Amino acid sequence: MLGRRRSAPKGIRFRLAAAMAVALLPILLLGAVQAISGFRAEAEERRDDLTLAAELSAATARARLESAVILLDSIRPDTVGLSCAPRLQSLTQRSEGLDALYRYSASGRVVCASRTVDGQQDRQSDWFRRLVAGERVVLTQAPDDLADRPSLLAAVRVQRPLGRFDGAMAAVIPLSSLRPRLDPVALPEGSEVALVDARGAILTATDRAAFSDDPAVMARAVQPVDDAARLAEVEDVEGRDRVMASAPLYESEVHVVLSAPDPGWLSWARLNPVGVFAMPLAAWLAALLAVMWASDRIVVRWLDYLERIAAIYAKGRFSVRPVQSLNAPSEIQVLGKTLDELAENIEARDRSLTASLAEKDALLREIHHRVKNNLQIISSLLNLQQRALTDPAARAAIGDTRQRISALALIYRTLYQSADIRQADLGDFLGELTGQLVAADSGRGPLVTSSVEADSLIIDPDRLAPIALWAVEAISNAQKHAFAGRGGVLQVRFKRTGDGCVLEVEDDGPGAPEPGRSGVGLTLMNAFAKQLRGTAEVVSGAGGGTLARLTFPLPPEESA
Repeated sequence: MLGRRRSAPKGIRFRLAAAMAVALLPILLLGAVQAISGFRAEAEERRDDLTLAAELSAATARARLESAVILLDSIRPDTVGLSCAPRLQSLTQRSEGLDALYRYSASGRVVCASRTVDGQQDRQSDWFRRLVAGERVVLTQAPDDLADRPSLLAAVRVQRPLGRFDGAMAAVIPLSSLRPRLDPVALPEGSEVALVDARGAILTATDRAAFSDDPAVMARAVQPVDDAARLAEVEDVEGRDRVMASAPLYESEVHVVLSAPDPGWLSWARLNPVGVFAMPLAAWLAALLAVMWASDRIVVRWLDYLERIAAIYAKGRFSVRPVQSLNAPSEIQVLGKTLDELAENIEARDRSLTASLAEKDALLREIHHRVKNNLQIISSLLNLQQRALTDPAARAAIGDTRQRISALALIYRTLYQSADIRQADLGDFLGELTGQLVAADSGRGPLVTSSVEADSLIIDPDRLAPIALWAVEAISNAQKHAFAGRGGVLQVRFKRTGDGCVLEVEDDGPGAPEPGRSGVGLTLMNAFAKQLRGTAEVVSGAGGGTLARLTFPLPPEESA
């Protein structure tokens, strides 16, 4: 609608953008599908990397353990005598991945070591009892008194030729030497490593919080599958989802477990968001912005311009022309030319209507003027006729008629002299009518003083005529019955009261006529009141005179 801004969601730019958005939606959906597919592929790749890291870690640790076991078997004969400790110290320094070497007696006492320790009995230790029971090699968590950092204890049974238990050889292998040596990009960030036995007990770990503290859960996570690495999803100590890859380290009794954070469904943002999803989304948004910008520059701004021109036309100003639309696209140019022709036609029609109205106004004023002149001629003829009459009643009747005709002539004079010939101000008219009637009668008797208090009321001629004739009858009655031979004071009052009007004519004469008495004047006054849908009454005034009152409703245009 002209003069109003179009609703934004219904505008051209938004409709074009919506259409383009729907058209490009398959590309965006394809990007989403590719993102999900890429996520799954990279998540699977992460799992493969974790499994490979577990296998490599297990292979590396297994090689170190086997080397440690071979070393323990080979140095057993050299662990007697005074030079035992220096030889173990030298071997520890030269061997990569070893923190300490120990020789235990059959009673569990340390008899030789690469580092100074107390000679306490270890016969009550679980790993020592297992060797006593006949196991050849035992892997377990290194006690704190044997290692300064998280480490694995590898112990080998020492026996005499006839198979009698003769103690143990033990090596402390730090867990750091068992960590996978992979490219940092291949191994997921936040990965932790642990050694777990078949019962699910964590022998040692870089961070125990990255694993479950329930042995049963860890036992299921390291359950062997064809002696190959396996994956399991487990909650850690803090309840976080993690992916754990395990691989057997030694005879399925000890496993290397790598724990990495579960990437989750939102990990695509960290994996490969730019090429998979962000680029299609950016292209989709760029297309929308381009469509909105193009529609604004090519179409919408010209429609806004024509809308402003139409709003100016709606205010009645047709001198403005849409000259800037000549630089717009051809369709907008056609619309601009149409508006230009419309304004020109309206201006031409306005000029014609204005001239026609001015001519009609002049003609109507001329008619009113001539009607007023004709009424004055009739009044003059009646005046001549009145002078020729000798009967007082006939002269009085002719005089009353002359006053009524003069009132009508005054109406026409008021109309053609006013700015709007279709209506007049009743307040001004009553003042002029009262003055005219009092002046016409002033030469035939004592002085009559008049006063007029009237509110302003714009009224049409159809309602003005009965009001004027009613006032003529009321004033004429006062002149005949109240002022004859004595003069007096005449008061004319007109008030607007809410939705109605009251016109009063009051004199200071002898008083109202007797009830039931009716003449031509009272009959005419009641008839004029009915024309106005009002009422008329004649009563005694507050000061003893006569009060004629006309009550009628406001004109519809005034009451609205």
